[in-house]
Amino acid sequence: MADEAIRADVWLWRARFGKTRSLAARLIEEGRVRLVRAGQETRLDKPARLVKVGDALIFALGGKLHAVRIEALGVRRGPPAEARALYLELED
Repeated sequence: MADEAIRADVWLWRARFGKTRSLAARLIEEGRVRLVRAGQETRLDKPARLVKVGDALIFALGGKLHAVRIEALGVRRGPPAEARALYLELED
């Protein structure tokens, strides 16, 4: 199901990069999240933008730069171990 997609703010929340969905949405609204898809890098401008498995997200959070590739979309905001299975940290 390669055409499955999810809102960027929901994915960030499920992957536990935001304590609440509204904090994840604010991260996007402030222009602090970049999406890399098929070699093209764009800045996400709206929390409702869709992300898919295979996309990469780059953002700074807590003074640390995160570059992650989406491995799964998830179905809920689960425990940290489940959240870590949703992404793969990329090397800079």
